[in-house]
Amino acid sequence: MKDQTASQSPVHQPLAHDSAAKHVTGRATYTDDIPEPAGTLHAYLGCATETHAHIRAMDLDEVRAAPGVIGVLTAADIPGHNDISPTGHHDEPVFPTDLVEYHGQPLFAVVAETRDAARRAATHAHIDYEVLPHALDPVAAQEAGYPHVTDPLTLARGDARAALATAPHRIEGRMAIGGQDHMYLEGQIAFAVPGEDEDVSLHCSTQHPSEAQHMVAHVLGVASNAVTVNVRRMGGGFGGKESQMNLFCAVAALAAKKWNRPVKIRPDRDQDMTATGKRHDFVVDYDVGFDDEGRITGVDGTFAARCGFSSDLSGPVTDRALFHADNAYFYPHVRLQSRPMKTNTVSNTAFRGFGGPQGVIVAERMIEEIAYALGRDTLDIRKANFYEDEGRDVTPYHQTVADNIILRVVEELEASAEYRARRRAVLDHNAQGGIIRRGITLTPVKFGISFTATHFNQAGALIHVYNDGSIHLNHGGTEMGQGLNTKVAQVVADAFGVDIARIKITQTTTEKVPNTSATAASSGSDLNGMAALDAADQIKARLAAFAAGRWQTTPEAVRFVAGGVQVGAEMIPFADLVRAAYMARVQLSAAGFYKTPDIHWDRATGKGRPFYYYAYGAACSEVEIDTLTGEYRILRADVLHDVGRSINPALDRGQVEGAFVQGVGWLTTEELWWDEAGRLRTHAPSTYKIPLASDRPRVFNVALAEWSQNRERTIKRSKAVGEPPFMLGISVFEAISMAVASVADYRECPRLDTPATPERVLMAVERLKEGAA
Repeated sequence: MKDQTASQSPVHQPLAHDSAAKHVTGRATYTDDIPEPAGTLHAYLGCATETHAHIRAMDLDEVRAAPGVIGVLTAADIPGHNDISPTGHHDEPVFPTDLVEYHGQPLFAVVAETRDAARRAATHAHIDYEVLPHALDPVAAQEAGYPHVTDPLTLARGDARAALATAPHRIEGRMAIGGQDHMYLEGQIAFAVPGEDEDVSLHCSTQHPSEAQHMVAHVLGVASNAVTVNVRRMGGGFGGKESQMNLFCAVAALAAKKWNRPVKIRPDRDQDMTATGKRHDFVVDYDVGFDDEGRITGVDGTFAARCGFSSDLSGPVTDRALFHADNAYFYPHVRLQSRPMKTNTVSNTAFRGFGGPQGVIVAERMIEEIAYALGRDTLDIRKANFYEDEGRDVTPYHQTVADNIILRVVEELEASAEYRARRRAVLDHNAQGGIIRRGITLTPVKFGISFTATHFNQAGALIHVYNDGSIHLNHGGTEMGQGLNTKVAQVVADAFGVDIARIKITQTTTEKVPNTSATAASSGSDLNGMAALDAADQIKARLAAFAAGRWQTTPEAVRFVAGGVQVGAEMIPFADLVRAAYMARVQLSAAGFYKTPDIHWDRATGKGRPFYYYAYGAACSEVEIDTLTGEYRILRADVLHDVGRSINPALDRGQVEGAFVQGVGWLTTEELWWDEAGRLRTHAPSTYKIPLASDRPRVFNVALAEWSQNRERTIKRSKAVGEPPFMLGISVFEAISMAVASVADYRECPRLDTPATPERVLMAVERLKEGAA
């Protein structure tokens, strides 16, 4: 049995996203578009107005008496377990019973005939608090003696302390790295419909249907088989719907079963932003030793993170920050430690890159420090420290970098972006003085692909071939705009040799594929594509055996090609073969499965191979800043990114472009700010600035490394693309830093914290001017 030839394949083609037309015409159906059955109720959360306090008493009589209210849910109404912690720490209640741990924490839910009635009634609660001291950031938390929300991690190789003590040069510093709100277009939403007995079905916007299923079952005190979770598509997720949907699903299901009526919960944007976690803020203390050539000899780093009141996913997020604190650079001696600090803020959670960006930017800060200290081009220092061959190819977690292509990627971009000539022009421009200063920087990324929790690296898929030759495809991944369904459909169409129009993509549902992993860690196509291919191969094997018997040949002589199935010298239309196989009682359905091979991780020893492979990329960005106001703009950005052999270049290019801009937003405009009372003040689009179309680079050149092919046996030799290009936005941040450094003749690293808002840029300019004077 042979597949169709590559030249006929629908994979490696820039096909349109399966829902593109629906997206732009408004015909795409999201959870809030599902017609509401008669009797549908609406829930809304009532939230705490203190940051850290004991609840002395909670009087909800006025809430219950408000117009349209059916009832109220509190912790006392939970028949199962009052816990939705995704990692089993049992530290995240649906509703607290006696302790408020952050401002805006949900304390109860109102259920009413309309959403407006529920929303208005929620404001009528009377709660008596005993206010307690609070700590909002990781530094304050450490000073107050707060605990870690999960066990810290240490990665070590060699003797970092000795290497630093004997280094020819040594620099110590601290970097504050801001968080980021997911700002998905579609907010959190869950719609629960009660069934008979213990059954309940949910439609929701989640990246992890199986986790939502298990959490709802846990809260209701029923078996997981009583709960069905369905997801057709999300209007964005970025990690914010990996675990944060648990609360909304639990509330909707509790209310639906209590009143035996359908229940929908959709918070407004303010409540969505205050009640759900963000990207983790970090405060990182680094100590780097290096020689006269700028080569790093030793690194010591402590990564303290604002985790929030509960563990959520902070353990794996802070672990991954350490995994990527080397970026593309070899550290001969290294010691890295995490400090996942409990704080009186909403529990931070997964966000595109999952801690990796916070690690990468510290690596780039250390390169920047070395370059300014030695008066060298930052790119030269980067090249001097890249991973190389044996002897300089082992990471701090003891994995060998066996697929290293970073130097080729960087040097190709260096040439195509004309980095050297443009840098000379920038230096000449800044040498003339003046208000407007420019900066240009080329930064790399090396990003490990796989869940660091090894058991998540598995996926399932279900394929039905109907007797008319049409194909039904279902898998455990979720579609959030990234094009996962299109890529998996391309793989299945290629396997059967049919047009992609023959593939029906259906909603993700726990009824069809059980025990799925989250669509996260850039693994959606890797895992679900391979699972779908496994299911297709099972059906193809049955069809080939049938065809061989019918037409007196061998299964090896049966080829699935574009236009039909070639059986020996005869070409049979696919639908005709399927019909004949059905009449002969051949099974035309299969469940596929895939688990990532050759990965392992021992957290206790800090050693293993947590990543199946690495994805690489580079970006060159040029900016200009106004030294009187701190304002800046991106003049040009050139990106070259490695996606292996792309399944769909159009979708991959879109992911690279979007990730770059979102990364720039994290580092420049998106500032989270809590006041002294612990209230999040940037809780709406009016106070939280994501990048606009006008913030994109004036010239934006994005290319894929078309020569690349994954050396590992991934789906069609492709590489993950969701998260790695996010970190390419660091090139903009460091270009801003160079422009700032010009006011002191590049003698000092500006040490900008993130986000580099105009205010921070202006303060850095003034600080360097004063130092120079």
